[in-house]
Amino acid sequence: MLQLIKNILGLGNKINFNELIKNGAQIIDVRTPGEFQNGHIKGSQNIPLQNLSNQISKIKKDKPIITCCASGMRSASAKSILKSKGFTEVHNGGGWQSLQNKIS
Repeated sequence: MLQLIKNILGLGNKINFNELIKNGAQIIDVRTPGEFQNGHIKGSQNIPLQNLSNQISKIKKDKPIITCCASGMRSASAKSILKSKGFTEVHNGGGWQSLQNKIS
């Protein structure tokens, strides 16, 4: 349980997001289309959290996945959904702006 809380808060093992992207990671932004239009990471794919289960076929299972949103809460939920659907390499990137700073 403590590890889960640490992971949600981004205090778990440090993830090298640049390395993931070099290895072809997909960035899935789970904010609403309106939020996405107001700013997003170049090359990210917008699949709102409430549509994730219906649009799972748009995500490649053979590539790493980084989820992001505004704060990290929806992206944590998205990670759980993807893991439950059989995706193995899924990372919560947290808030999109913070993630963008980590990969620029």
